Amino acid sequence: MNSADKSNVNTNNYVLDDEYSPHPDEPFMNERQLAFFAHKLNLWRTELLNESKETLSQLQVGPIKEADLNDRASSESDWGLELRTRDRQRKLVAKIDAALRRIENGEFGYCVVTGEPISLARLKARPIATMTLEAQEKHERRERISRDN
Repeated sequence: MNSADKSNVNTNNYVLDDEYSPHPDEPFMNERQLAFFAHKLNLWRTELLNESKETLSQLQVGPIKEADLNDRASSESDWGLELRTRDRQRKLVAKIDAALRRIENGEFGYCVVTGEPISLARLKARPIATMTLEAQEKHERRERISRDN
């Protein structure tokens, strides 16, 4: 899909077979590929939200009731880790939502820095990627340099 074709894309009605996987020989970000990535992102989002609901249910059961101070400290530490994990997942859901919006806008799969296509291998591994590998590496090098100064 070239930049002239980038308009609202509806992947809701597209049916994929279970064995389909995007291939470089296909036109880049055709309807089938977009439907594949939308499906993958929606499954990931649902999984994360279900995990968050489980954590919320456990939190609503009540406070930690360990009698032993060491056990209580261990439980509180575990809950702290669980809550930090859920916070990271909340941020991940926001990135998934942004990727789904890019699919709808016809911008998915294209680097936000260079406008070049992001490799299918990268998108399969990390469908929330917004930059090509080269642009991401350059961005990270700049971040390290500015952080070190």
